[in-house]
Amino acid sequence: MDEKFEKEISDAKRVVREFLEQAKLRKGNLVVIGCSTSEIAAQHIGSYSNAELGEAVFTAMYEELRASGISVAAQCCEHLNRALIMTQTDAERLGYEEVNVIPKLKAGGSFATAAWHVMENPTAVEHVQAHAGIDIGDTLIGMHLRPVAVPVRIDHPVIGAAHIVCARTRPKYVGGARAHYNEELE
Repeated sequence: MDEKFEKEISDAKRVVREFLEQAKLRKGNLVVIGCSTSEIAAQHIGSYSNAELGEAVFTAMYEELRASGISVAAQCCEHLNRALIMTQTDAERLGYEEVNVIPKLKAGGSFATAAWHVMENPTAVEHVQAHAGIDIGDTLIGMHLRPVAVPVRIDHPVIGAAHIVCARTRPKYVGGARAHYNEELE
């Protein structure tokens, strides 16, 4: 499989590395990833589910993020109301309630299905408030980010043919004209 999707795996790893350089994440932070394998393969979103491609891209990204101490939530497609797959350990640590669903190729998507098979003790949750996110192929991850999202511009925003949008979040500013802010949190 690695040779078949060598370019996509390379793209995925590069995207994560560029993202991590700029996203200002801390160990234990949560990153949500939405991915359309159809868009990676230059097809219309939802029209070309590919289990092998989903597994190749998910595994590459997951390994890069976990090596940096970052937690991952893989967004399912709209057929599962964009539920998320994450490790049970992370779900419990972050206080997310488990829901009963298992993603499949045409109900959840290739990427989330791969997450279910690759992660140790996976579980599904309905909502998260992630510290950052990577959207592969316009899958609309914004509903799973904390309230103040800031774009993260990477140099090469593509995996295969899919457009990539990245974001991080920051704490809300509170106060008024006399307030002072911690520049490390911006």
